[in-house]
Amino acid sequence: MSLGFMFPGQGSQTVGMLTDVAAQFPGIVEHFLRASDAIDQPLWDIVQNGPEQKLNSTAITQPALLAASVALWSTWQAAGAPCPDMLAGHSVGEYSALVCADSLSLEDGVRLVHERGKLMQQAVPQGEGAMAAVLGLDDEQVLACCEAAAGVVTPANFNAPGQVVIAGAAAAVDDAAQRCKRAGARRALLLPVSGPFHCELMKPAQQAFAAVLDRVDLVMPEIPVVHNVDAEVAEDVQALRDKLMAQIAQPVLWTRCAQAMIAAGVDRLVECGPGKVLCGLLRRIDRSVATDALGSLDGLAAALAA
Repeated sequence: MSLGFMFPGQGSQTVGMLTDVAAQFPGIVEHFLRASDAIDQPLWDIVQNGPEQKLNSTAITQPALLAASVALWSTWQAAGAPCPDMLAGHSVGEYSALVCADSLSLEDGVRLVHERGKLMQQAVPQGEGAMAAVLGLDDEQVLACCEAAAGVVTPANFNAPGQVVIAGAAAAVDDAAQRCKRAGARRALLLPVSGPFHCELMKPAQQAFAAVLDRVDLVMPEIPVVHNVDAEVAEDVQALRDKLMAQIAQPVLWTRCAQAMIAAGVDRLVECGPGKVLCGLLRRIDRSVATDALGSLDGLAAALAA
């Protein structure tokens, strides 16, 4: 059996996440305290007590998710569980994967995604951009609807067969969503997000992030990490930096990332982070792959037992 780990992105956070795990494993809180010190934000307090609006702020969501994923990873390691053969993360989850693969430190990872979140949030004024989830159309149909819409709108997340998220200018996203409905989509729902992520409107954030990324020492991961922009593993540190830069304004090819791990021989995938979003997507991608989720005490216990 070949083991892979997958790390979730925005949308998996909830107020109160990891409370039950932290009660059993004090190391969870210790990781949050380290992350909090790195960016001078009380992440564990926000995660436990909210308010939800603050937790859902991109500049807080991203470091909170990274801290949660790395804390669960360390708990898995401390239990003597097997090391995975391959890693991948959805959007900001890619940074969680790199920290867990010893490509960068927890502190540097938290600082990176904190700045990344602020820049992404600032790139487009509130209300001028939007994202929508389209269910029930294939990728080509969604792309055609975006191309036919007036204004900037493109696929942002290819999450699973029949599930694509689009992003762009608010009016263009609404236009494309209506076209998707007329084309037969089961649903086309606007998402409660603070910006149109992973599309060309993020170019200002991408450019500003270059200076932030240049200040961080990256090394090649100890475990192969499959990247969002091309579903491939970076060949060297420069390629790794290039992929992280490109990811901000290019779509997340999550279906291809999962398929790449499966093609490499992975037949069990563990979601290392709060929630079970990626496990749900994997059931749409390939039901033959066994899944576990570490985000609850019961889930962690079941995964360790397996």
